[in-house]
Amino acid sequence: MVFVNAARTTWRRWLELPQSLWVRKFLFQVHLWTGVLACLYVAVISISGSALVFRRELFLSSLHRKVALARAGRLRLEANEMEESAQRAYPGDEILTIIEPPNADQPYRVVLAHGKTRFESLFDPYTGVDLGDPRSVFERGLGWLADLHDDLLAGGTGRTINGVASTLVVLLSVTGVVIWWPGIKHWRRSTRIMWRARFARVNWDVHSAVGFWCVLLVLTWGISGILLCFPGVFDFVLNSELRLWIIRLHFGRFNPATEALWTVLGLAPATLAVTGALMWWHRVLSKKVRHHGPRTAEAAFKSPSL
Repeated sequence: MVFVNAARTTWRRWLELPQSLWVRKFLFQVHLWTGVLACLYVAVISISGSALVFRRELFLSSLHRKVALARAGRLRLEANEMEESAQRAYPGDEILTIIEPPNADQPYRVVLAHGKTRFESLFDPYTGVDLGDPRSVFERGLGWLADLHDDLLAGGTGRTINGVASTLVVLLSVTGVVIWWPGIKHWRRSTRIMWRARFARVNWDVHSAVGFWCVLLVLTWGISGILLCFPGVFDFVLNSELRLWIIRLHFGRFNPATEALWTVLGLAPATLAVTGALMWWHRVLSKKVRHHGPRTAEAAFKSPSL
């Protein structure tokens, strides 16, 4: 009976004044320091992921790249002649493949190896002049961004770090759900933003409201991030069809409307990271600065002889 009464009391406190419960205070600290640890990571992954949603549409396929070719009065070079031109352009490298273009206004693609590094270059099929990297600057930028998002520019090691950090995103989502609850009298207030309030209040409202409306999506991104980095880790819990759907939700490439929505909502984790960092500064760091600042200044103006 005592246990039942205690449970009822705890439940009532959770409904009416959750801030007084020790478990909420504990989860708040977990959420706070996990957020501090993962803040920069979440912001970078969020912004890069949002930028990559339309990658397939933005990526200009080099297979269909047209270039200004010098072909007046010339015949297209044969593959062996193109090989000679490529060897002259890259005398220290090995030629792996020469791909002849299907159309007259497209260049040869030559795949080469410099040690263990493979690379491609385009060649004018009429003059054999090296035209350079088949990818535009924009394409190379997208490739770099994808490498940052997928592997943190660190290959397999970065992919592992990405998977571990995705678990932190899941932890932030779960603890955020618990500590978001402000009590039955104020929960509606925590789903809206009062734009005319002072900055600290607006910042809190943005963090709270964005967290409320986007928590399921952020949680899905965290879980799908784990699945993409550690394939098979959830096989004992999720069947293959459910895993596939979670991964599809990660990218949001169902139709142009969902891609546009994912591009915008993809910035939600970055918004939560920035607003959370500002709250940490306002509530913790700025108070320490104000607390130690005057003492330091006072000590600096005191004479040693006094």
